Amino acid sequence: MALSSVLLATGCGSSAESGGDAKATAAVPAGFPVTVDNCGVKTTYDRPPSRVVTIHQHPAELMLALGLKDHMVGTAFPDSAVLPELKKDYESIPELAKKEPSFEKILDAEPDLVYGGYGSAFAENEGRSRKAFADAGINTHLNREYCGKKRVTMKDTYDEIRTIGKIFGVPDRADELVTDLQTRVGKATTAVKGEPQVPVFVYDSGDKSAFTAGGKSLGTELIRLAGGENVFADLDDVFGDVSWEQVVERKPEAIAIYDYAGAGSVEEKKKYLLSQPALADVPAVRNKRFVVLPLTATLVGIRSAYAVDDLARGLHPESFR
Repeated sequence: MALSSVLLATGCGSSAESGGDAKATAAVPAGFPVTVDNCGVKTTYDRPPSRVVTIHQHPAELMLALGLKDHMVGTAFPDSAVLPELKKDYESIPELAKKEPSFEKILDAEPDLVYGGYGSAFAENEGRSRKAFADAGINTHLNREYCGKKRVTMKDTYDEIRTIGKIFGVPDRADELVTDLQTRVGKATTAVKGEPQVPVFVYDSGDKSAFTAGGKSLGTELIRLAGGENVFADLDDVFGDVSWEQVVERKPEAIAIYDYAGAGSVEEKKKYLLSQPALADVPAVRNKRFVVLPLTATLVGIRSAYAVDDLARGLHPESFR
């Protein structure tokens, strides 16, 4: 597939695109300077960043899929198992912290760019505001899902990939990767075309209340593309808490369980849902109809296309026989 070909073509790097100290003396690639407006922060890059710290897994995987390993000096906050084709490269980059690293820890890596996946990457109350990094002479980029302005769609995934490709001077790689992902999504949506939409409840975590994906999340779009409908699409946020009474009222026929470290295992989540008397008559619970997705597959990044396929197979298995 195209993702593999991108990795094979770029995994070893080239003299014009390798990172580290050699990058500082390399000729500036054509197309620079590049100016990007990211969540209201305008940044001009005179050359591709050469020392990048990614906070959260999906920005790291996106960069690795574009063959940018040599530009990376640190990762942080792994959520799920890394894609097999990216695992070796991911593990070769120093992990700065299991959660978000401190401002000082990030500075120790001497980055010229910090690329965050969730808004918490740049939490002001923890000293990691984008202004704090700017004051230290370090550029920042936040995954567009957390710009907080509108509902996120697959177009945002493709735009994010192309933006990163632009920042690093590899637009052709970005276009190839986008084409691969679009093809993957197209095959899944074609397979379920005309099937009735399945009402889906996203269970991220929670016991007193349910933490779920709202209407602004990419998860809502993934469910729609896979032939389903998020029963909490009217929740005006990326994620939010809802009551179990609301879950019962909306009668989901399938439950998408988000799998990630630190929120309980998938089996624990299933056991909890199946053990609650109040949920016994919810169709998805009664029929034990669960679809498991790595959290990283539900975010703006390279895995979202994989999630559409997995969801479609879970919601409409008969379409793939």
